[in-house]
Amino acid sequence: MNRHTNRLGTVVGAALLLVLVGACGNPQENQNTAGDPRPTEVSTPTVSTPTSTEPDRQPARTPPSGAEKVPASQIDTAALPERYPVLVWTENDGRTVGVVAQEGGCGRASLEATQDAEQVVITMVETVPDDGRPCTMDLRYPKLTTELEQPLDQRTVVLRNEQRKG
Repeated sequence: MNRHTNRLGTVVGAALLLVLVGACGNPQENQNTAGDPRPTEVSTPTVSTPTSTEPDRQPARTPPSGAEKVPASQIDTAALPERYPVLVWTENDGRTVGVVAQEGGCGRASLEATQDAEQVVITMVETVPDDGRPCTMDLRYPKLTTELEQPLDQRTVVLRNEQRKG
């Protein structure tokens, strides 16, 4: 009798486990009550498409719509840290130059530009607060522009970066 009781307990326990797993396996199927002829409503996830054609997660690869990318041979990046994002473009018939800067946490990026007949030097400045408050450790890559006195044409764009307390 003891052997039959153990076997019966095992069978009942296994059956109970199957019922519980079946009930939890797909909650959408179990929302409909027995005898209710209405179909169970299943929600389908919606996929939203971005309104912009520019990839948000790759800002250093794509200039804004309508802009013209400056060739790498015309850009001097020797003063930039390794792995700094590099993208330079022109707009407004070459009178506006844009770059991708880098800022993080509480920092804010801005541009300073000087120019002569040979080159345009763009310093990307990240200003960080000096009040000692905690800041997040995220990085952002804003696209910033500066106006030139004359179109860029064949002048070299020299990129520099600097961090300042402010």
